[in-house]
Amino acid sequence: MSASPVPAPAFVSVLHREPPADMPIPNRLNIALAAAVFGGAVFLLWLGSWVENGWATLGIGVMFSYLLLTNYALFHEAAHGNLHANPRVNHILGVITGMLFPMPFSMMRVTHQGHHLRNRTDHEMFDLYYPTDNRFIRFVQWYGILFGLFWPWVPIGAVLFALCPGVLRTRVFRKARSSNYLLGDIRDVEVRSIRLEVALTVVLFVSLSWLLALHWVAVLVMYACFSVNWSTRQYVGHAFSRRDVIDGAWNLEHNPVMSWVLLHGEWDLNHHRRPEVPWYYLPRVSAADAPRVSYIRQYWRQWIGPQPSAEPAPESLRQLPLSIHR
Repeated sequence: MSASPVPAPAFVSVLHREPPADMPIPNRLNIALAAAVFGGAVFLLWLGSWVENGWATLGIGVMFSYLLLTNYALFHEAAHGNLHANPRVNHILGVITGMLFPMPFSMMRVTHQGHHLRNRTDHEMFDLYYPTDNRFIRFVQWYGILFGLFWPWVPIGAVLFALCPGVLRTRVFRKARSSNYLLGDIRDVEVRSIRLEVALTVVLFVSLSWLLALHWVAVLVMYACFSVNWSTRQYVGHAFSRRDVIDGAWNLEHNPVMSWVLLHGEWDLNHHRRPEVPWYYLPRVSAADAPRVSYIRQYWRQWIGPQPSAEPAPESLRQLPLSIHR
């Protein structure tokens, strides 16, 4: 007699809508991409550990960083329930892509939901500052993101949170403008799932280290490359956009190769307007002649630093509209 399947952890997301009938989730393509990315990442970790030249390891790390950008795009799709039409398969793929990031899938779903509900509010205002803000701190935060210091806090924070979720009740955390409204959404059921997924991630990397004899210095160099590549891109689709929870994003124009590496992630405005649409169809959501901003120009614009806030903050949403067409 076969055992009953273990249900995925309960999670009610305001982001998970059924994709349009004419835009079905590309299940087979997504599974193939997830398998190729995972296998490729493991191979590059092994290769980077065993080349003799440090510059060669760095070069492999750059390739690794771009491969993990695709992994993050798949991870993001899973958070929306759009990586596979079967919720159980979607959950499994989300956990796998999350272990490679590494970030617990259960944490990603909650924090990314918070992003969609509070985009461009004061809780997600990194590129702007008020006259009452400490400008030095705001500039340090912003350039810390651009120099790649955002990513390390994700796995570190996940481990700390798994070990001591009571940090949510500390005075420092409650006063934090951004983190309180992201991690503050996490419920007890997610805490248990986060702990399990952190443990699975530790098992994965310990196993890979033992089986492939990975050199941890090389692994850290390769993840440092990813840290810079990922961190510098995290706010490029929102920086200096209008302060609107839905429309506070850009559709950016990128070259075809990077568009596929990012799984059309440069279409961030379309994604915020239609989060139920799988990545494959995002370019179709808006008209072909709709204005787009140069990705490269937008990226370099970030380096001018935070700017004074001239717009009132939008109110956070409680849930997203079923469909947003603008």
